Amino acid sequence: MTTKRRFSLILILTFLLGGWWIWQHRLPTDITASARPAIPRAGNPAPDFTLLNPAGNEVHLSGLKGQAVVLNFWASWCGPCRAEMPELQQAYQQFGKNGLVVLGVNQGEPVSIVNDFLAQLQLTFPVVLDQQLQVSQLYHINSLPTTFFIDRDGIIREVVIGQMNAALLKERLRSIYP
Repeated sequence: MTTKRRFSLILILTFLLGGWWIWQHRLPTDITASARPAIPRAGNPAPDFTLLNPAGNEVHLSGLKGQAVVLNFWASWCGPCRAEMPELQQAYQQFGKNGLVVLGVNQGEPVSIVNDFLAQLQLTFPVVLDQQLQVSQLYHINSLPTTFFIDRDGIIREVVIGQMNAALLKERLRSIYP
């Protein structure tokens, strides 16, 4: 058998085996698009999660339904995260008593670092700890800060990737808060 013929035979067998593998590992036909979790983006429901706050108490996103939620993913080492925190704190202080929740999701840092950061910046809005980065993966977080604006029905209305200033935060709040 010539080298050219052997190569052709190997190539054909590779395609056949590859096609067979793809066919065997395809999604089952009983799974529909609606059964798959939606990618968290504007217009989709916000995926529910449960995380612990620094005091060790569980916080469920679904427990905030009926309130407008600013869900902010951050870390203490992130300069833009630090820079936008005063604006988030001000929004929380101004509108928190009237149904706006600012919920910070820390990415994988120890409780002591999170508590030091909160104290240093005098932040009082609720914070949860994503120690295993499971919620960050669920929300497809690739850069910090990333903020989701979730309406009272649990629908994501806006997503901001990167640092927000006061004007941008105020503009995005209009999509979820009267």
